[in-house]
Amino acid sequence: DQSGKMSVPVAYQGNTSAAVADWLNKGDNAWQLTASTLVGLMSVPGMVVLYGGVVKKKWAVNSAFMALYAFAAVWICWVVWAYNMSFGEELLPFWGKAGPALDQAFLVGRASLPATAHYRADGTLETAMVEPYFPMATVVYFQCVFAAITLILVAGSLLGRMSFLAWMLFVPLWLTFSYTVGAFSVWGGGFLFHWGVIDYCGGYVIHIPAGVAGFTAAYWVGPRTKKDRESFPPNNILFALTGAGLLWMGWAGFNGGGPYAANVDSSMAILNTNICTAASLIVWTCLDAVFFKKPSVVGAVQAVITGLVCITPGAGVVQGWAALVMGVLAGSVPWYTMMVLHKRSKLLQRVDDTLGVIHTHGVAGLLGGVLTGLFAEPNLCNLFLPVTNSRGAFYGGNGGAQLGKQIAGALFVIGWNVVVTSIICVVIRLVVPLRMSEEKLAIGDDAVHGEEAYALWGDGEHYDDTKHGAAVVPVSCIM
Repeated sequence: DQSGKMSVPVAYQGNTSAAVADWLNKGDNAWQLTASTLVGLMSVPGMVVLYGGVVKKKWAVNSAFMALYAFAAVWICWVVWAYNMSFGEELLPFWGKAGPALDQAFLVGRASLPATAHYRADGTLETAMVEPYFPMATVVYFQCVFAAITLILVAGSLLGRMSFLAWMLFVPLWLTFSYTVGAFSVWGGGFLFHWGVIDYCGGYVIHIPAGVAGFTAAYWVGPRTKKDRESFPPNNILFALTGAGLLWMGWAGFNGGGPYAANVDSSMAILNTNICTAASLIVWTCLDAVFFKKPSVVGAVQAVITGLVCITPGAGVVQGWAALVMGVLAGSVPWYTMMVLHKRSKLLQRVDDTLGVIHTHGVAGLLGGVLTGLFAEPNLCNLFLPVTNSRGAFYGGNGGAQLGKQIAGALFVIGWNVVVTSIICVVIRLVVPLRMSEEKLAIGDDAVHGEEAYALWGDGEHYDDTKHGAAVVPVSCIM
């Protein structure tokens, strides 16, 4: 600088440049980016590690890779066409117009969800459209990691037998024709949004669809081998616990990012999330100890998930005591459907849902949505919802109607996912087999990927007695 004056980069020049616009709230933007990254960490490495550890050893690599692939594939689909189908301008009452989210002018401008302006019956504006105080790029990022984890959850029903090539086709198709419909209908300004269905952060957009779609796809793909269905022990429970821990802590971003601001509702949502999850774990563990005489660590992992899922539809709109009640039910109702009802039901037995996603996400998500219709507190609802005077049935007034909306909204989501997931599977089946060959099913990771999770001999190669020496069994072991 020839004048001798200190030069400051434009990104740091207060409100004097496009980098720091008048509308930008740096605190909200910093929190939303943090929340987005926390949700991303739930998938990578969270779900990757959880899947890799909770399955049988021969499927560890395949299961982890299905999660990793889905995360990457959703990213590309999201920015090329799916974001605007979920949160852009309305095409149909349940679907937005497809279009890329890649242009600089679009991404650095102030975020807005154009279809979310809510009008009264007489046509007057009741609630203005959602316009957070940060750039569109932040919203695209936040919503992308939600979409990605949904596909990863669906994979949990299909582990141990789905063709990887079929999975590569399934991910973009299901994202396009199923996820975007739920996201726009409930969050993006679609008919369920304007009708007043409450889904604070994903019970109806993420968890019920994941459980139902996973179960439906499992029906079309077919079961694992008889041997795997009878014996499918986790190869590394500590990995599964690590993944569950990343899910629990990452859920602070999941539910805490829902208001699109670092505000009081965000704080309430995070606190309720932890209350419900802790209660769910304690109840599930007690039930295991009482009825099976052994508290199960894998059961505790399932309980963490059901607690997180159950609170999600109402995290920021229910009181702390209601979160505690929801946690007790999250640890008992899915426990019953998974540990008791599943074993008695011919339908549930017929469909091989590998990790029981229909219970941990489908049942828990539906339970959370219905309980939100009961416990949504009026003052908290006014902090978040576009439909004023919303309340749960517990608070009287129009709360009974809210409960009905919650049930009807869930039925739409369930029906759409059964039909669309079935169509997608049938179409893929015309192109490639949905299920692996019997040879690959018998061998596992090495046949599918040429890799195994654990190198037990040498530098990762298979045991070869010409290189590693013949295996010698001590006499004491025989005796």
